[in-house]
Amino acid sequence: MLYTARSNIKIFSCNANRELAEAISRNLLLELGAAEVSHFSDGEISVKIDETIRGADVYIIQSTSTPVNDNLMELLIMIDAMKRASAGRITAVMPYYGYARQDRKARARDPISAKLVANLLTVAGADRILTMDLHCAQIQGFFDIPVDHLHGTPLLTNYYREKYGDKLEEFVAVSPDLGSVGRTRAFATRLDIPLAIIDKRRPKANVSEIMNIIGDIEGKRVILVDDMIDTAGTITNAANALKERGAIEVDACCTHAVLSGPALERIEKSAIQELVVLNTISLPAEKRIAKIKEISVAKTFAEAISRIHEGTSVSTLFD
Repeated sequence: MLYTARSNIKIFSCNANRELAEAISRNLLLELGAAEVSHFSDGEISVKIDETIRGADVYIIQSTSTPVNDNLMELLIMIDAMKRASAGRITAVMPYYGYARQDRKARARDPISAKLVANLLTVAGADRILTMDLHCAQIQGFFDIPVDHLHGTPLLTNYYREKYGDKLEEFVAVSPDLGSVGRTRAFATRLDIPLAIIDKRRPKANVSEIMNIIGDIEGKRVILVDDMIDTAGTITNAANALKERGAIEVDACCTHAVLSGPALERIEKSAIQELVVLNTISLPAEKRIAKIKEISVAKTFAEAISRIHEGTSVSTLFD
């Protein structure tokens, strides 16, 4: 069954971030599709779709966050179920794309897991991917199907503009490493504030060492900008170094709050005054500490889904 512009739009959700899926549906004035994702007694995943989707334009909302492998398999199995039920077009809506950090061979015999996941999604039957702030934008090229790549920066800059207004002239945007310079420059440009960079060396995974700060942050209020925070070593080391070098206040923001291992303890003990995150990953109650402020991406994803369904431009969302 081929998708046409007259096909019904249907929104489904797996288990990773149902709260976000419901918010996206409300923004589209739709109900979530009737489907059940459960487990057999041995741990295998079971998917049951309780309504017809023949010829429909189907969107499956699922971040591949913790537990990463379970959430990825839920998505793959639901895509397969949709394909076998004759859905007209299947879009995998992945607010957070797991395995994105493994995007190249950094050492001999390394896997490129981001490419493997792209292959799995395509083979399962996805016709399109909708995601936000990939760890590396070039991952879009790993797919042989269309990828719509949304940006979280406008949501973050709008928050700071509303919160600080004219006081933004006191701020400097800081990139926590050289790999985040492009993202931080875009953030700084939108707020019309200066840019500084932390040059660091990472001796091994999840361990970082501050080397040098490029730019003037002494006597300034600073905002650290990153795409994701996992164990929070990079961002907290950066915050503490900035404070030691003369910054009078340190805020931080990111798109994806992975927050694994000692992340919460590190954030609590760090110089970070407020950490602003987007809700691409569902935060359980125990991770919603006082320092963390969540901003919803539901409206952005709902608008992108609407434009994809209607065949209009998605990129103009960020003009």
